[in-house]
Amino acid sequence: MEKQQIIEAAVFRRLLTHLDNHKEVQNIDLMILADFCRNCLAKWMVAEAQANGVELDYEQAREHVYGMPYEEWKAQYQQRATPEQMAAFEAKQAEKSTN
Repeated sequence: MEKQQIIEAAVFRRLLTHLDNHKEVQNIDLMILADFCRNCLAKWMVAEAQANGVELDYEQAREHVYGMPYEEWKAQYQQRATPEQMAAFEAKQAEKSTN
């Protein structure tokens, strides 16, 4: 079990590095394609920290996921969602609510 946790932690760090290397991939793109985004990862981190008795707030988790304060990342890299992205996101949300 310990080796599995080591591997999973390494994979998570690799995922964060991959996302960091692909800042052009916007959160809305991730939400449309995979139904999660960088903010979701931060929320999951907070939930798991709490479940394990570790204090971690959402902003701390987002800074870990984004590699910098979220507002800084947002100002530098986040682009305004296009009408096409919003339509695809809304369609995805509608699809989820009917399943």
